[in-house]
Amino acid sequence: MNPMQILVSLWTLVVKEVRRFTRIWPQTLLPPSITMTMYFIIFGNLIGSRIGEMDGFSYMAYIVPGLIMMSVITNSYSNVASSFFSNKFQRSVEEMMVSPMPNWVILSGFVFGGMARGLGVGLIVTVVSLFFTDLSLRHPLITLGVVIMTATLFSIGGFINALVANKFDDISIVPIFVLTPLTYLGGVFYSIDLLPDFWQGVSMVNPILYMVNAFRYGILGVSDIPVAGALVAIGIFIVAAFFLALWMLERGKGIRS
Repeated sequence: MNPMQILVSLWTLVVKEVRRFTRIWPQTLLPPSITMTMYFIIFGNLIGSRIGEMDGFSYMAYIVPGLIMMSVITNSYSNVASSFFSNKFQRSVEEMMVSPMPNWVILSGFVFGGMARGLGVGLIVTVVSLFFTDLSLRHPLITLGVVIMTATLFSIGGFINALVANKFDDISIVPIFVLTPLTYLGGVFYSIDLLPDFWQGVSMVNPILYMVNAFRYGILGVSDIPVAGALVAIGIFIVAAFFLALWMLERGKGIRS
Protein backbone atom coordinates (compact mmCIF):
# COMPACT_ATOMS: atom_id res chain seq x y z
CA MET A 1 0.00 0.00 0.00
CA ASN A 2 1.19 3.49 -0.79
CA PRO A 3 1.19 6.22 1.90
CA MET A 4 -2.11 7.69 0.72
CA GLN A 5 -3.86 4.32 0.88
CA ILE A 6 -2.46 3.72 4.35
CA LEU A 7 -3.70 7.13 5.49
CA VAL A 8 -7.17 6.49 4.05
CA SER A 9 -7.40 3.05 5.70
CA LEU A 10 -6.26 4.43 9.04
CA TRP A 11 -8.69 7.35 8.85
CA THR A 12 -11.55 5.00 7.91
CA LEU A 13 -10.86 2.74 10.86
CA VAL A 14 -10.60 5.67 13.28
CA VAL A 15 -13.86 7.21 12.02
CA LYS A 16 -15.59 3.83 12.40
CA GLU A 17 -14.40 3.57 15.99
CA VAL A 18 -15.42 7.13 16.87
CA ARG A 19 -18.86 6.69 15.33
CA ARG A 20 -19.28 3.46 17.25
CA PHE A 21 -19.09 5.10 20.68
CA THR A 22 -20.69 8.43 19.73
CA ARG A 23 -23.70 6.65 18.27
CA ILE A 24 -24.45 5.17 21.70
CA TRP A 25 -23.31 8.22 23.71
CA PRO A 26 -25.91 7.68 26.48
CA GLN A 27 -24.01 4.48 27.30
CA THR A 28 -20.43 5.63 26.62
CA LEU A 29 -20.18 9.35 27.41
CA LEU A 30 -23.01 10.14 29.83
CA PRO A 31 -22.45 7.53 32.62
CA PRO A 32 -18.83 8.59 33.35
CA SER A 33 -19.86 12.22 33.77
CA ILE A 34 -22.62 11.22 36.20
CA THR A 35 -20.24 8.95 38.13
CA MET A 36 -17.61 11.68 38.43
CA THR A 37 -20.27 14.16 39.55
CA MET A 38 -21.05 11.80 42.43
CA TYR A 39 -17.34 11.68 43.30
CA PHE A 40 -17.19 15.49 43.31
CA ILE A 41 -20.23 15.75 45.57
CA ILE A 42 -19.37 12.97 48.01
CA PHE A 43 -15.57 13.13 48.21
CA GLY A 44 -15.06 16.76 47.25
CA ASN A 45 -17.86 18.57 49.05
CA LEU A 46 -18.97 16.30 51.88
CA ILE A 47 -15.73 14.56 52.89
CA GLY A 48 -13.44 17.29 51.59
CA SER A 49 -15.00 19.89 53.86
CA ARG A 50 -13.86 17.80 56.85
CA ILE A 51 -10.38 17.04 55.47
CA GLY A 52 -9.51 20.66 54.65
CA GLU A 53 -6.45 21.43 52.54
CA MET A 54 -3.92 19.05 51.01
CA ASP A 55 -0.57 20.30 49.71
CA GLY A 56 -1.88 23.87 49.99
CA PHE A 57 -5.04 23.28 47.92
CA SER A 58 -8.62 22.57 48.85
CA TYR A 59 -9.36 18.86 48.86
CA MET A 60 -11.77 19.30 45.94
CA ALA A 61 -9.12 20.97 43.78
CA TYR A 62 -6.57 18.32 44.80
CA ILE A 63 -8.64 15.31 43.72
CA VAL A 64 -9.95 16.79 40.44
CA PRO A 65 -6.82 15.93 38.37
CA GLY A 66 -6.88 12.36 39.67
CA LEU A 67 -10.58 11.94 38.89
CA ILE A 68 -10.08 13.29 35.37
CA MET A 69 -7.21 10.88 34.86
CA MET A 70 -9.26 8.01 36.25
CA SER A 71 -12.01 8.65 33.70
CA VAL A 72 -9.47 8.81 30.86
CA ILE A 73 -7.85 5.52 31.92
CA THR A 74 -11.04 3.50 32.30
CA ASN A 75 -12.72 4.75 29.13
CA SER A 76 -9.66 4.46 26.89
CA TYR A 77 -9.13 0.92 28.08
CA SER A 78 -12.72 -0.29 27.97
CA ASN A 79 -13.43 1.22 24.54
CA VAL A 80 -10.67 -0.70 22.77
CA ALA A 81 -11.15 -3.88 24.78
CA SER A 82 -14.86 -4.11 23.98
CA SER A 83 -14.59 -2.90 20.39
CA PHE A 84 -11.74 -5.15 19.28
CA PHE A 85 -13.13 -8.20 21.06
CA SER A 86 -16.49 -7.63 19.35
CA ASN A 87 -14.71 -7.55 16.00
CA LYS A 88 -12.79 -10.69 16.95
CA PHE A 89 -15.99 -12.43 18.07
CA GLN A 90 -17.69 -11.54 14.78
CA ARG A 91 -14.53 -12.65 12.92
CA SER A 92 -14.31 -9.33 11.08
CA VAL A 93 -10.73 -8.93 12.38
CA GLU A 94 -9.65 -11.77 10.12
CA GLU A 95 -10.98 -9.85 7.12
CA MET A 96 -8.87 -6.86 8.09
CA MET A 97 -5.78 -9.00 8.59
CA VAL A 98 -6.00 -10.60 5.14
CA SER A 99 -6.47 -7.19 3.52
CA PRO A 100 -3.46 -5.17 2.29
CA MET A 101 -3.78 -2.99 5.40
CA PRO A 102 -0.63 -3.34 7.59
CA ASN A 103 -1.11 -4.71 11.09
CA TRP A 104 0.28 -1.54 12.66
CA VAL A 105 -2.53 0.40 10.96
CA ILE A 106 -5.13 -1.94 12.45
CA LEU A 107 -3.59 -1.50 15.90
CA SER A 108 -3.26 2.27 15.52
CA GLY A 109 -6.85 2.64 14.31
CA PHE A 110 -8.29 0.97 17.39
CA VAL A 111 -5.88 2.82 19.67
CA PHE A 112 -6.82 6.21 18.21
CA GLY A 113 -10.48 5.33 18.66
CA GLY A 114 -9.88 4.50 22.32
CA MET A 115 -7.91 7.69 22.78
CA ALA A 116 -10.77 9.70 21.28
CA ARG A 117 -13.25 8.29 23.79
CA GLY A 118 -10.88 8.62 26.74
CA LEU A 119 -9.96 12.21 25.94
CA GLY A 120 -13.59 13.06 25.17
CA VAL A 121 -14.77 11.75 28.54
CA GLY A 122 -11.83 13.49 30.23
CA LEU A 123 -12.92 16.79 28.67
CA ILE A 124 -16.51 16.26 29.82
CA VAL A 125 -15.36 15.49 33.37
CA THR A 126 -13.14 18.59 33.31
CA VAL A 127 -16.10 20.76 32.35
CA VAL A 128 -18.21 19.18 35.10
CA SER A 129 -15.45 19.83 37.65
CA LEU A 130 -15.58 23.56 36.89
CA PHE A 131 -18.99 23.66 38.57
CA PHE A 132 -17.33 22.54 41.82
CA THR A 133 -13.92 24.25 41.83
CA ASP A 134 -11.66 26.58 39.88
CA LEU A 135 -8.86 25.10 37.79
CA SER A 136 -5.83 26.86 36.36
CA LEU A 137 -3.27 25.12 34.17
CA ARG A 138 0.18 25.74 35.62
CA HIS A 139 1.92 23.76 32.87
CA PRO A 140 -0.39 23.31 29.85
CA LEU A 141 2.06 21.32 27.72
CA ILE A 142 2.76 18.83 30.48
CA THR A 143 -0.96 18.50 31.17
CA LEU A 144 -1.78 17.83 27.52
CA GLY A 145 1.18 15.52 27.02
CA VAL A 146 0.42 13.39 30.07
CA VAL A 147 -3.27 12.92 29.28
CA ILE A 148 -2.53 11.97 25.66
CA MET A 149 0.21 9.54 26.70
CA THR A 150 -2.05 7.98 29.33
CA ALA A 151 -4.94 7.55 26.88
CA THR A 152 -2.51 5.98 24.41
CA LEU A 153 -1.05 3.53 26.92
CA PHE A 154 -4.37 2.26 28.21
CA SER A 155 -5.89 2.05 24.74
CA ILE A 156 -3.03 -0.31 23.85
CA GLY A 157 -3.65 -2.17 27.10
CA GLY A 158 -7.29 -2.63 26.13
CA PHE A 159 -6.18 -4.01 22.76
CA ILE A 160 -3.92 -6.57 24.44
CA ASN A 161 -6.73 -7.54 26.81
CA ALA A 162 -9.08 -8.10 23.86
CA LEU A 163 -6.47 -10.22 22.06
CA VAL A 164 -6.04 -12.67 24.94
CA ALA A 165 -9.72 -12.73 25.96
CA ASN A 166 -11.66 -15.86 25.02
CA LYS A 167 -15.11 -14.65 26.04
CA PHE A 168 -16.85 -11.39 26.86
CA ASP A 169 -16.45 -11.96 30.60
CA ASP A 170 -12.66 -11.98 30.17
CA ILE A 171 -12.51 -8.33 29.11
CA SER A 172 -13.90 -7.25 32.49
CA ILE A 173 -11.35 -9.14 34.60
CA VAL A 174 -8.47 -6.68 34.17
CA PRO A 175 -10.54 -3.50 34.80
CA ILE A 176 -12.09 -4.99 37.94
CA PHE A 177 -9.14 -6.78 39.50
CA VAL A 178 -6.21 -4.70 38.20
CA LEU A 179 -7.16 -1.23 36.97
CA THR A 180 -9.60 -0.34 39.74
CA PRO A 181 -7.26 -1.23 42.66
CA LEU A 182 -4.28 0.46 40.99
CA THR A 183 -6.35 3.58 40.30
CA TYR A 184 -7.63 3.91 43.85
CA LEU A 185 -4.12 3.28 45.20
CA GLY A 186 -2.56 5.65 42.66
CA GLY A 187 -2.80 8.85 44.67
CA VAL A 188 -6.14 10.01 43.29
CA PHE A 189 -7.60 10.80 46.70
CA TYR A 190 -4.49 11.39 48.80
CA SER A 191 -0.83 12.33 48.82
CA ILE A 192 1.52 9.41 49.34
CA ASP A 193 3.38 11.59 51.85
CA LEU A 194 0.58 10.65 54.25
CA LEU A 195 1.50 6.97 54.05
CA PRO A 196 4.05 5.14 56.23
CA ASP A 197 7.44 4.65 54.62
CA PHE A 198 6.74 1.02 53.73
CA TRP A 199 3.52 1.81 51.86
CA GLN A 200 5.16 4.75 50.13
CA GLY A 201 7.69 2.30 48.72
CA VAL A 202 4.90 -0.06 47.64
CA SER A 203 3.07 2.82 45.95
CA MET A 204 6.14 3.62 43.87
CA VAL A 205 5.66 0.43 41.82
CA ASN A 206 2.17 1.54 40.79
CA PRO A 207 2.41 3.03 37.26
CA ILE A 208 -0.84 4.95 37.65
CA LEU A 209 0.74 6.92 40.51
CA TYR A 210 3.17 8.48 38.03
CA MET A 211 0.41 9.43 35.60
CA VAL A 212 -1.83 10.96 38.24
CA ASN A 213 0.98 12.95 39.82
CA ALA A 214 2.37 14.19 36.51
CA PHE A 215 -1.12 15.30 35.49
CA ARG A 216 -1.68 16.95 38.87
CA TYR A 217 1.62 18.77 38.44
CA GLY A 218 0.48 20.09 35.08
CA ILE A 219 -2.70 21.52 36.62
CA LEU A 220 -1.78 22.45 40.18
CA GLY A 221 2.01 22.52 40.07
CA VAL A 222 2.48 19.92 42.85
CA SER A 223 3.60 16.31 42.65
CA ASP A 224 4.73 13.57 45.01
CA ILE A 225 7.30 12.27 42.50
CA PRO A 226 9.76 13.76 39.97
CA VAL A 227 7.73 14.68 36.88
CA ALA A 228 10.57 14.12 34.39
CA GLY A 229 11.00 10.55 35.58
CA ALA A 230 7.24 9.98 35.35
CA LEU A 231 7.14 11.16 31.73
CA VAL A 232 10.06 8.92 30.78
CA ALA A 233 8.43 5.93 32.48
CA ILE A 234 5.12 6.48 30.69
CA GLY A 235 6.94 6.78 27.36
CA ILE A 236 8.77 3.49 27.94
CA PHE A 237 5.51 1.76 28.87
CA ILE A 238 3.88 3.00 25.64
CA VAL A 239 6.67 1.80 23.38
CA ALA A 240 6.87 -1.60 25.10
CA ALA A 241 3.09 -2.11 25.07
CA PHE A 242 2.76 -1.05 21.41
CA PHE A 243 5.37 -3.50 20.16
CA LEU A 244 3.98 -6.27 22.36
CA ALA A 245 0.48 -5.70 20.96
CA LEU A 246 1.84 -5.58 17.40
CA TRP A 247 3.84 -8.78 17.93
CA MET A 248 0.75 -10.55 19.27
CA LEU A 249 -1.40 -9.31 16.40
CA GLU A 250 1.09 -10.36 13.74
CA ARG A 251 1.21 -13.87 15.19
CA GLY A 252 -2.55 -14.06 15.51
CA LYS A 253 -2.53 -14.49 19.28
CA GLY A 254 -6.11 -15.08 20.37
CA ILE A 255 -7.34 -14.85 16.78
CA ARG A 256 -6.09 -17.93 14.97
CA SER A 257 -7.09 -21.22 16.46
